Amino acid sequence: MAMFSSDVLNPGVRRRELFGWAMYDFANSGYTTVVITAVFAAYFVGGVAGGADWAPLAWTVALSISYAIVMLTMPSLGAWADLRGAKKRLLMLFTAACVLATAALAWVQPGGVALAMLLIVVSNTFYSYGESLTGAFLPELARPEGMGKVSGWGWGFGYIGGMLTLGVCLAYVLSAQARGAPAAQFVPVTMLITAAIYGLAACVTFALLRERARGVATAGEGGSLGAALRRLQATFRAARSYRDFIWLLACTVAYQGGVAVAITLAAIYAEQVIGFVPQETMLLIFVLNIAAALGAFGCGHLQDRIGHKLTLGLTLLGWIATCAIAALAMTKGQFWWAASIAGLCMGSSQSAGRAMVGLLAPAPRLAEFFGLWSFATRLASIVGPLGYGLITWATGGNQRVAIAATTVLFVAGLLALIPIDLARGRAAAARAG
Repeated sequence: MAMFSSDVLNPGVRRRELFGWAMYDFANSGYTTVVITAVFAAYFVGGVAGGADWAPLAWTVALSISYAIVMLTMPSLGAWADLRGAKKRLLMLFTAACVLATAALAWVQPGGVALAMLLIVVSNTFYSYGESLTGAFLPELARPEGMGKVSGWGWGFGYIGGMLTLGVCLAYVLSAQARGAPAAQFVPVTMLITAAIYGLAACVTFALLRERARGVATAGEGGSLGAALRRLQATFRAARSYRDFIWLLACTVAYQGGVAVAITLAAIYAEQVIGFVPQETMLLIFVLNIAAALGAFGCGHLQDRIGHKLTLGLTLLGWIATCAIAALAMTKGQFWWAASIAGLCMGSSQSAGRAMVGLLAPAPRLAEFFGLWSFATRLASIVGPLGYGLITWATGGNQRVAIAATTVLFVAGLLALIPIDLARGRAAAARAG
């Protein structure tokens, strides 16, 4: 963090606070890496559901339910947090709930499809809440000209956290397999490991990150949920004033749908289509996280130099190439190329998207606007994986067709990116502030 000078951070922001904020990305990335991507996803399909044809669809349905809950509730929760100045308090509550639900996944055994789906819905809902709220702190920490760099460092720390958690889990899995233990014995332990690292790392965030918001409720408005809903309705009515932000949300729905496919179905595709075994899959995701960390760090510096919009556009082109290579890959080596490109693009696209939201969000409504961004990302996480699952089911299990169809989402994201004018959007946000 020593590389961050005073012209990157807002006045009064200390480097240790930036470290605390980045540590939340470090903390929660183990959940997506181990639970959603590398370990539990494949275990659900192959172990819990017994490899049934409907298993990928059931997995995507559980995720889609959680994302629907977030879509319907997070914008209002964000508006409430702004009114009450309660982003940090809510973040602590949501983190505790996700950690507990993740640990409870250790109870899931083969055949326990209903319990697994329920716990995935609960854990992923609270994970998503936390991801949205931590993003709302970004504009309070970074100046506009340093937004990309700071966002990139956050995502980069996140992928390091994901690699650490996955590395510990991989070491345990290899030792368990050497003893002849089945997946039903070692996968539950990885859930406990993931929950413990998430909770401990998040404590660093809570110790160092300040709640700067003091609440913006006017006299007589209060900080009730009803007031938050009325405030949110006013934002929707004034949407024309934030047309660049609205275009960004449309772009996000499209390209994040494709990113969600990579996050939630990479392990399933690697094992069922390419022929990876579990330890190879975990190594694959580990390398993917290395590439994603490099992409996030590099993108953070690049977007502050060449522009957020151009940077995001380049990563979407990379995603299109990734889907094409993955659909055509016939060997593990060929799929490794697709995974490496996907990692670089994943870190870059997520960092660039979050920084653009930070630039276009009015200062008094940061949690609310990041809640709207969360609405878009979670809608995308329904559209992408659920579409993948439906195509796989409709084609008799042909996941190559499904991954090829994912390119459509990235093309749509590129088209929605074209009308965005960041200067105009920042001016609209300044007027609202």
